[in-house]
Amino acid sequence: MAQLYFYYSAMNAGKSTTLLQSAYNYKERGMYVEIFTAALDDRYGIGKITSRIGLQSDAQLFRADTDLWQTINNRQQNKKIDCLLFDEAQFLNKQQVKDLTRVVDELKIPVLAYGLRTDFLGETFEGSHYLMAWADKLEELKTVCYCGRKANFVVRRDENGTPVTQGEQVQVGGNDSYESLCRKHFSELVWTADNCTQ
Repeated sequence: MAQLYFYYSAMNAGKSTTLLQSAYNYKERGMYVEIFTAALDDRYGIGKITSRIGLQSDAQLFRADTDLWQTINNRQQNKKIDCLLFDEAQFLNKQQVKDLTRVVDELKIPVLAYGLRTDFLGETFEGSHYLMAWADKLEELKTVCYCGRKANFVVRRDENGTPVTQGEQVQVGGNDSYESLCRKHFSELVWTADNCTQ
């Protein structure tokens, strides 16, 4: 039975690695998978998913205006898809998440989506919000804060290493711009600092 899965975490928890391992597992069984990633994240090349441990794969791109229902339905007409995998799923919009529920329910294709739960201010991304609400299964992938506690928040730092407490929600970056922290240390850097400026 096809289901919509959302695997979420802070940064550096191995989301892309886990996605690539899942794709490999399907392919090893002779099944056909399609992998998608957000077009706006081109740090490792356009249409590429690359994990921090060096695994990589080509991927189809989705943009804010991509009609995922039509795209996947058309692809399914040409070749049976056994599984769909989405990296950077936080960048999906509400309609795209709704499209993925249709893909699962009507086309009977399992969808595995991987993404961040929250942004640098502790707010949910649109895609994550609706995946949390509508997915059949939710699973947290864990990473650790420098203190050893579970890291479930991400702080954005400027070029001087200072925590950023305002700005656009989306700014693509890696370890040079972001750090995963536990709620306590995130709160001290972001929420407490934000309260001081209001």
